[in-house]
Amino acid sequence: MNIVFEEQGGYGSGQAVRFSLQQGELVHVLHPQQIIAYRGNPEGRADSLMNIKGMYRKKKLIQARISGPSEFLAALPPSFSMKAIRLEGESDLLYDARHLFFYSTGVTMKTRILSVKNMFVTRDAVKMKFAGNGEIGILTQGIVCEAELHPVEPLFVDAGSVIAYPENAKLELCVYGNHLASQHMNYHWKMTGRGSVLIQAGRQNDKLERDMKDDGLVKRILREVIPFGGIVIK
Repeated sequence: MNIVFEEQGGYGSGQAVRFSLQQGELVHVLHPQQIIAYRGNPEGRADSLMNIKGMYRKKKLIQARISGPSEFLAALPPSFSMKAIRLEGESDLLYDARHLFFYSTGVTMKTRILSVKNMFVTRDAVKMKFAGNGEIGILTQGIVCEAELHPVEPLFVDAGSVIAYPENAKLELCVYGNHLASQHMNYHWKMTGRGSVLIQAGRQNDKLERDMKDDGLVKRILREVIPFGGIVIK
């Protein structure tokens, strides 16, 4: 399977991804509504309801199974991009199902039930773990960064920016810094363990855009200093 990322036309234009499949190759697309062009045998695409082993309380998802030889183009909305990850053997990373765009033949999915504590803070009961030989595609906001974990020294990561983390990682929901810093930041994961965590680096774009607007110095100071000022003062 060959994957080509089309050039972006500029800021906010989104991204297009072209997939080329040879005879015998197969890919499962979990967001088939994003397929905007297809070339091949019409019977080469088959959509179906998918139940990922009772994930999300047995909520049904639509997936498209596309076989080669064929070619299709998938469009991603502005601020979203896709990262293709090559798997060889079993990965230790746990993923959120919402970020999965595709997986190829040879990749198997396993579910991992989170601890009661992590269920409460993440509002999620299940993560996905992949194994096998093939590729998966992960949807992200902005580029994907990788950060190493340490068994003792914690890494603080914006909770909404985490794409995947090692199964062995210890997680604690928190804020950090002094009073003013902790009052105005999103919740973070305090993470320790071995391996790497994948982080999407574009989730904070909207906040930066708001900060760059010419709102006046007094309004910006009040928004930052007053508790919940970002909500009260528009």
